[in-house]
Amino acid sequence: MATLSIGCYLNDTRAIPSRLLQRAIALGQIREGAHGSAWFGHHDGDGKICGWEERGRQWRSFSSGGTKVLFRFGNPTAARLCVTEAAIDALNLAAVERERFDTLCASTAGGWSPATELAVLAGRIEILVAATDHNSQGEAYADTLRRIAGRADCGFRRLRPRLEDWNDDLAETGADFPHGA
Repeated sequence: MATLSIGCYLNDTRAIPSRLLQRAIALGQIREGAHGSAWFGHHDGDGKICGWEERGRQWRSFSSGGTKVLFRFGNPTAARLCVTEAAIDALNLAAVERERFDTLCASTAGGWSPATELAVLAGRIEILVAATDHNSQGEAYADTLRRIAGRADCGFRRLRPRLEDWNDDLAETGADFPHGA
């Protein structure tokens, strides 16, 4: 693992499996930030990092001057795109679903930019999955993704964690298959 503090936070505190973390770190998708925080790279259409989703034990942010596009983990040519609200949720979902080969898990860092929607629309996806939290904010997010799926002329599914979010599911129930997709 790249550093002990990232491993302690993401593996021990957030329940993300070590093998998944090691892969994401090796691919340059996660780096260590200040005070043992984890930084999750958002990439533009050319694959260049354009911003960092930052998560720590007691805070979260996005890099100053960076652009929210998508944090991506999984098969970049997948026909199934699962969009979560946070990079940790994308990694948790990948673990819960046992890293499905047909799936790219992505995060919008809790918000939208024009570049985020363009990145979703630019993909050659057959099904867009709203894998957002099981609460009112997650439902609002899912509605936005449902409209984007209509513009992308692809299928749409709503996938909910059993508990409130994917991190809770993974920590409480282990890597069982989720409900709804």
